[in-house]
Amino acid sequence: SHSHMATRLKEVDVVIVGLGWTGGILAKELSEAGMRVVALERGGMRSTNPDFAIPQIRDELKYASRHGLMQNPARDTLTFRHSQSEPALPMRQLGSFLPGEGLGGAGVHWNGVTWRWTGIDHALRSHYEQRYGRSFIPADMPVQDWPMTYAELEPYYDKFERTAGVSGKAGNLRGVKQPGGNVFEQPRDRDYPLPALEPSYSQMLFTDASSAAGYHPFPRPSANASRAYTNPDGSRLGACVYCGHCERFGCEANAKGSPHITVIPKAMAQPTFELRTHSWVTKVLLDSTKKKAIGVAYTDVSTGQEYEQPAGIVALCAYAINNVHLMLLSGIGTPYDPTNQKGIVGKNYCYQPGGGGVTLFFEDKVFNPFMASGAFGVTLDDFHANDQFDRAAMGAIGGATIAVGQSNGRPIGYRPVPAGTPRWGAEWKKATAKWYLRAMNIGVTASNMPNRFNAYDLDPTYKNVFGQPLLRLTYNFLE
Repeated sequence: SHSHMATRLKEVDVVIVGLGWTGGILAKELSEAGMRVVALERGGMRSTNPDFAIPQIRDELKYASRHGLMQNPARDTLTFRHSQSEPALPMRQLGSFLPGEGLGGAGVHWNGVTWRWTGIDHALRSHYEQRYGRSFIPADMPVQDWPMTYAELEPYYDKFERTAGVSGKAGNLRGVKQPGGNVFEQPRDRDYPLPALEPSYSQMLFTDASSAAGYHPFPRPSANASRAYTNPDGSRLGACVYCGHCERFGCEANAKGSPHITVIPKAMAQPTFELRTHSWVTKVLLDSTKKKAIGVAYTDVSTGQEYEQPAGIVALCAYAINNVHLMLLSGIGTPYDPTNQKGIVGKNYCYQPGGGGVTLFFEDKVFNPFMASGAFGVTLDDFHANDQFDRAAMGAIGGATIAVGQSNGRPIGYRPVPAGTPRWGAEWKKATAKWYLRAMNIGVTASNMPNRFNAYDLDPTYKNVFGQPLLRLTYNFLE
């Protein structure tokens, strides 16, 4: 359908779809190795100055409430339903996941929390089967081990932490436990490139209380630079100013590890690299065997002109959801069928429950919630990374991290009031004034395992701006 009107371009070694963290890393590495690389980004060009300059970046309505840096759901979204028997409806507003649009992708507006997976996470099925028996994992939970171990990935975790300027404290240096760090983590070859961020008052209270109770609090690893930093590629980051406009915003201080200030400029400096913005990839082109990708079809959204870009390697580096969508639209692989559990594309979608938080209110303490960074916090890994509690007794797989962080105290979104407070009116105004400075939150991020019925496929009804079926997500939190 494209060939009649599409302009066919000259072949390159690599075409990269989406220029965020993944695309940016590949663009840098492959162009530095002398390959001819074209990156296609559906959004526009972005740079800290002018796009994230003060005061305009501190616009909570535009960026936090109205998702100014993110995918526009009026043009492309996904449809959602809870079970195979329900009709799916389009998500008109982004919610739990916030895919980026524009240079740097979601790496521009993320918070910067930078975990390494634990050893259990890498070998989930074998760990639980050895400890609790083969029948412990339910039949409808298609959990499997990763094909690579933590030890194999450790040098790459380290390389990313240094590229992004991660602030933190090691808890296990080559097998030696380090008090004050995460003593449950897998061994690290060396400490984080930057020391942990300054803890807030609420974090100090939580550290003291949880330590006294026998737990092991540690600073959450954050790609918010605790001080000015030059990474191994020579990219320079500024120090975090705790401005409270981090997640959903671009960083005015270049303190947040983001691809637009780290890897992407290094790719842009290579003569073998070319970036094309406003380039929306609609299809991966396959050879006659349908086994090999030979390029992509894309539309220049500013002109409507269609192009074909042949390439030796096609790298899908968009948000994971959009990669799956593009594979399904292009006929790559076998779409997953939950009934017979055959096929793999769209299989095993899982998310994370985070609803277990509590807000504490104090008459006699002041927390200054507006002094905040996206990712700083104090965390407990006591209920996630290890075998300190008996999963069999709970009938549970996985675990949770418990944390006190404070990403913002912004006026629209942050209005903590005790339960029972009226939702509006004079009493609500009194309460919001009284408690704004006097509340702190303890948050929970729990793991959620895949289920055979939680999956992606193409929606039979709804279409995107190019007339292509939307991606349909069937998902529920199941026992």
